[in-house]
Amino acid sequence: MTPVVSIIMGSASDLPVMEKAARFLDGLEIPFEMHALSAHRTPGEVARFAEGAEDRGIKVIIAAAGMAAHLCGVIASMTTLPVIGVPVHATLGGMDALLSIVQMPPGIPVATVGINAALNAAILSAQILSLGDEALQKRLHAHREELKGKIIAANEELATVTFKHKTN
Repeated sequence: MTPVVSIIMGSASDLPVMEKAARFLDGLEIPFEMHALSAHRTPGEVARFAEGAEDRGIKVIIAAAGMAAHLCGVIASMTTLPVIGVPVHATLGGMDALLSIVQMPPGIPVATVGINAALNAAILSAQILSLGDEALQKRLHAHREELKGKIIAANEELATVTFKHKTN
């Protein structure tokens, strides 16, 4: 099995956040890999990873970073593959990471999801991959229907909740 998505995190401490992405990709049967790489502590390894990702068959990179959050932008600067940044809540409520990732200079974009929103990053990567994969598009549609079903069920359950002044 050849991975088509890379999940990259600055350290293993980001795994609790990034597990959501891994679980989603796994559930959709999308082959992926996971690595801990640091823009500051292992810059050579980051460069080798980013520069070789496309040749290894990677189609999308999900990169998580906290604090200064340079990992996402550094990777994006070294590849033309889509990079999806996941700001991690490490300090300052994650706002420092969010702003570091989203404020990339012109020409080097990083798609950015919300703080700790690894699941949305995985969904976005699946949507990108589905452009050339009809079977994956069907699995994504099934996922959306499942989400819809959960909300419909929740609404039906709320209908049974009673309060003195509740009108529905």
